[in-house]
Amino acid sequence: MTILAEIGRLSSAEEFFDYLDVPYDPAVVRVARLHILRRMGQYLKQSDADDSFNGLNDAEIRVICRAHLEQAYQDFVKSSPIQERIFKVHKDAVQPKPEPEKPFVPLESLTLVTK
Repeated sequence: MTILAEIGRLSSAEEFFDYLDVPYDPAVVRVARLHILRRMGQYLKQSDADDSFNGLNDAEIRVICRAHLEQAYQDFVKSSPIQERIFKVHKDAVQPKPEPEKPFVPLESLTLVTK
C-alpha cells in the first residue's frame, strides 16, 4: 500500500500526527482538528497539481506529507480557525452583504384624500 493510501485510511487528526511523527499540542488539535486537516489537504492538493509527487518514492512523499501537516498545524498555532477562514461558513461571515433594495413608490401613485 502506498503512503497516500495509508494516509487516506487514517480517521482522526491525532492519527495523522502520530503516523507522520509530527509533534503537537493536544489543546491546539482539539480546537482546530478539522481546520488543520483541511489545510493539509489544500497543501497536498497544491503539491499534486504541481506534480511534486511524480517520480518520488514513498519515503520522499512521506517527507512532503509531514511537512504539509507541520505547516498546516503551525498555521493554527499562530492563528485561529476564524482568522484563517478555511470553511465556507467562516468566509461567508465576513463577506460584505449587498445593500437591500429600497422600495420605490412613484409620486404619481400617491393620492391625496381630503375630508
